[in-house]
Amino acid sequence: MVVALRLQRFGRKHSPFYRMVAADSRAPRDGKFLEIVGTYNPIANSAGIKEIRLKTDRLRYWISVGAQPSDRMAWILGKFGILPPPPQRFSLQKMVPKKDRVKEES
Repeated sequence: MVVALRLQRFGRKHSPFYRMVAADSRAPRDGKFLEIVGTYNPIANSAGIKEIRLKTDRLRYWISVGAQPSDRMAWILGKFGILPPPPQRFSLQKMVPKKDRVKEES
């Protein structure tokens, strides 16, 4: 059984709330899971803070036994130092208009 660390969506329309779970990779996104390892509320509160709660000891256990985090979970775990941060998927040079790019000479 391949275990995945992923987000399970809760909440109502336009107001998401996520549970971070360890689940069998074949199970549906909001279906059966093995263990809840944290929560994530992407909607900022009045102070502008997004709430994330992690059970770091359980996350480290699941990673040690080979659980694969989803892309978003890897990003969150990288922010909190549980995993090394994933590489960036975009090039900063491409965000600059072509006429303003600095050309490198070789």
